[in-house]
Amino acid sequence: MAVKKKSIDSGRAKPTPAKGTGGAQKKKATKKKVPDNRRIPSPRDQAMTPLSQAEISFPIIGIGASAGGLEALREFFGHMESGVQMACIVVTHQHPGHVSLLPELLSKSTRMKVVEARDGLKVERGHAYIGSPGDVLGIAHGVLYCVESEAASAPHLPIDHFFRSLAADQGKHAIGIVLSGTGTDGTFGVKAIKAEGGMVMVQKPPSAKYAGMPSSATATGLADFIMVPADMPSQLSAYIKGPYLTTPIQAPETEVLPREILRAVLKLLRGRTKQDFSSYKPTTIRRRIERRMSVHQILRPEAYVRYLQSNPHEIDTLFSELLISVTSFFRDPEAFAVLAEEALPGLLRDRGEDHTLRVWIPGCATGEEAYSVAMVLHECMEKHKKRFQVQMFGTDLDSRAIGVARKGVYEVGIKSDVSEDRLEKHFLHEDGTYQVRKELREMLIFATQSVIKDPPFTKMDLIVCRNLLIYLDGEAQRRLLPTFHYALRPQGLLFLGPSESVGGFPEMFEPVDAKWKIFRRRQAATRVYPRAELPDPREEGGEDGVSEKMIPADLPAGKSLTTRETEKLLLARFAPASVLVDGQGTVIYIHGRTGAYLEPAEGQHPRNNVLEMAREGLGPPLAASLRRAAERKEEVVRGNLQVKTNSEFTGVDLSVTRIEEPEAIRGLFLVTMRPTGMKPKSKESKGKKEAGAEGPNRVRELEEELRFTRESLQTTIEELETSNEELTSTIEELQSTNEELQSTNEELETSKEELQSLNEELTTVNAELQSKLDDLARTTDDMQNLLNSTRVATIFLDDDLRVKRYTEEAKELFHLIQTDVGRPLSDLSSPLDVSTLIEDCRAVLKTLAAKEQEVRDLKGVWYNIRIMPYRTSDNMIDGVVITLMDIDRLKKMEQRAKAVGEYFENIVQTVREPLLVLDASFKIVFANTSFCEAFRVRLEDTKGTLLYEVGQGQWDIPELRRLLEEVLPDRTVFADFRVDHEFPVIGRRVFLLNARTLDLGTGEAPMILLAMEDVTERGSS
Repeated sequence: MAVKKKSIDSGRAKPTPAKGTGGAQKKKATKKKVPDNRRIPSPRDQAMTPLSQAEISFPIIGIGASAGGLEALREFFGHMESGVQMACIVVTHQHPGHVSLLPELLSKSTRMKVVEARDGLKVERGHAYIGSPGDVLGIAHGVLYCVESEAASAPHLPIDHFFRSLAADQGKHAIGIVLSGTGTDGTFGVKAIKAEGGMVMVQKPPSAKYAGMPSSATATGLADFIMVPADMPSQLSAYIKGPYLTTPIQAPETEVLPREILRAVLKLLRGRTKQDFSSYKPTTIRRRIERRMSVHQILRPEAYVRYLQSNPHEIDTLFSELLISVTSFFRDPEAFAVLAEEALPGLLRDRGEDHTLRVWIPGCATGEEAYSVAMVLHECMEKHKKRFQVQMFGTDLDSRAIGVARKGVYEVGIKSDVSEDRLEKHFLHEDGTYQVRKELREMLIFATQSVIKDPPFTKMDLIVCRNLLIYLDGEAQRRLLPTFHYALRPQGLLFLGPSESVGGFPEMFEPVDAKWKIFRRRQAATRVYPRAELPDPREEGGEDGVSEKMIPADLPAGKSLTTRETEKLLLARFAPASVLVDGQGTVIYIHGRTGAYLEPAEGQHPRNNVLEMAREGLGPPLAASLRRAAERKEEVVRGNLQVKTNSEFTGVDLSVTRIEEPEAIRGLFLVTMRPTGMKPKSKESKGKKEAGAEGPNRVRELEEELRFTRESLQTTIEELETSNEELTSTIEELQSTNEELQSTNEELETSKEELQSLNEELTTVNAELQSKLDDLARTTDDMQNLLNSTRVATIFLDDDLRVKRYTEEAKELFHLIQTDVGRPLSDLSSPLDVSTLIEDCRAVLKTLAAKEQEVRDLKGVWYNIRIMPYRTSDNMIDGVVITLMDIDRLKKMEQRAKAVGEYFENIVQTVREPLLVLDASFKIVFANTSFCEAFRVRLEDTKGTLLYEVGQGQWDIPELRRLLEEVLPDRTVFADFRVDHEFPVIGRRVFLLNARTLDLGTGEAPMILLAMEDVTERGSS
């Protein structure tokens, strides 16, 4: 079937080679353009199924490199073995239009055939494909394709793009390698590969020329191997030959991993993490275990169990991989569009204005999906002009992922999934990352929770559980869906993943959109299954949670007869047949073989009553014995009762005892039946004996039996009359009470579940608050250390000018102690020589304009005091901040500089020759008195004036200009320059000019000292 090509923007199908090309023929085609705010589709989104590993028959490795990557690539390919059965696709950062020499350079370092990656090229084993400059490379069905980004402002992340497409195309067979480079490209691709069960290798950051990309990939905690490029090929070869990728295709009923090994691993996980993975699909768990075995090159499952026992950190790694805490923003954008346009508007219309919208996102991982729902909900409320209070709960088993979600800080690569408008509206861009804005983060509370074991949140309007049920077995799904129904309010929404459904519960949920699995709650009775309790791992094993019987025979194991088994053996051999009953004869427990004395009662619904089950000859004595034991509270024994079994009568000794200890079964009766050992009498022989019995013994026996019968009958009649009277008076009350109790019991059950949910909610909020308190404590510590490290005295005052906080420097300056917190500033003795401090603080509060001045303390030390309003994060004024910086040294240097300046000015003024000081632009900075008198100018008219403009331009002499502008900068000095010039005011004069540059050492341009000696008379003579 031919597949229509689509861009990723318009659908989920990826481009495939045209029919007849075979994928290997060179094909010239127009490159597809794809917006960057779409994700790479997964295999289930494809119009056709990706090639299986058996069809490809060799692994495809994606390699990402950027700055400094050439050296790493040479090192990697230089250590690659000859005849490798794999293909490598290298993706680098290169500018469009750049002529790449990478294929030629790498071909000298490897025996693999190096070719340039082209659109429509089928990947073949033993080849290394190099991406072209400016292209964004992808792979679909084993065929390469190239796209170009439409958005000029979109981040150029070709490595992320290729890794995502590789993960979608190859699944668990995908392998990604991140080498040297700047930025964070490849990080999101690493997450995509791990989500599909693939393998990731990262270059050791210290060995990389540029460690940005390797460090970012390592920080995810998802890298399987972190090593130098030279060691990667051998490790890669060992992994490919491991059981994870080489396991042959088997029948579904054939277990690749023995069941005993699986149980042993689950026990180890439960013992260390207190989490039970028995509800996960066995195939998922087996794949993850086999992958870890391939990572460590362990071939035998039994050896991996031993490795887990001796390396607890490996249990933590396996736990993290089983959780699959990998997600992205707006997975399946069309599904979120349906949620915003079709499902949420109806939900918002049904809720009142004072309603609080409650949303639960179980399995939220690192929070991307939770924030996606929050953005959609926020936008939907704005669009429909509905404002609700929103409470959102994101839960997950992975505490590390929950920590990431709480911070809400993500790499720049999210621009591939989030539109520019949403990034601008809901995120803050700083330091190369995007942080979710505060108003969105405050809508969400994140906490660790087991959706299977812990009580659910209740009264929810929306539950978003996408791509979690697919990892759980059928029984867990059948337990969770009724729980979700119970947790939702009427008309609440359930949002599942594309591969999930409500299964066998159509009476609980009706579809809103069948394609994208959005359902609405129906009104139906909900059965909430009890939460599973974790058993003690030591019940079936040692402290590590694994019993020896769980490990196959080829591992060391031993068995011993337990005390419980011994007791069972003794009871079975020596204890008589016994029945534990209550006062009405209802059977509670049966021990031993009682078939000779008891048989099931007749009827459609037989009762479990010992009197109705008693065989012929045992019923009346048993009833009488029960009554007597109840009245006298002592053991009642009847010997040699004739009980009919199989057409014969057997002698039986009957005993009935009322139980007083232990407390748990007090008030019950133990009925014991022992055979007398006498020879059974047949019915015929008994009849003959009775016919011939004429002696007094027989008469006494009959009289005794008759008396017993009369007593039993009389007692029975009396009890029956009493019971009838009591029953007659109470039967109606009991019926009414029974109905009320049933109703009350249902209400109590509901209340119990609500209380459990409320308790879980409070626990979640408490965890969130505790996390925020920890963050606040760390922030406070950071701020306090920062303030103290500045060595600037700082005092924080509230609106009433009371002390709120102060630094160590302020403590020493004002002699503050802890009890001064809360005291007015006016009560403190200030060492500063400033009487207007309080008025200045009030003026700052009133005008919000900062004030600054220089003051001295009583010791004469100078301080710069600055008073500024204290602004909160909400832009509210909450007091003032006073900072006092010690400027005594600066002030004294300033005073010294001023004194030195005055000193030199006095010297210059005493010089009788005219003297000027010019700046770099030849403006007059200073002119002495001799100059002003000689040229008849005023001092105030010269300062700041260009030399060539002073005195009607009388110094605009071309030769002087050349000396100042060209000669002086090179020589820094000139002397005895003769000027014979007709000055407009003083007539013709002859001067010898001397000039020198003055470098003040301040980093500014040097000044010029220009001295003039009048030699007019000397020149005329």
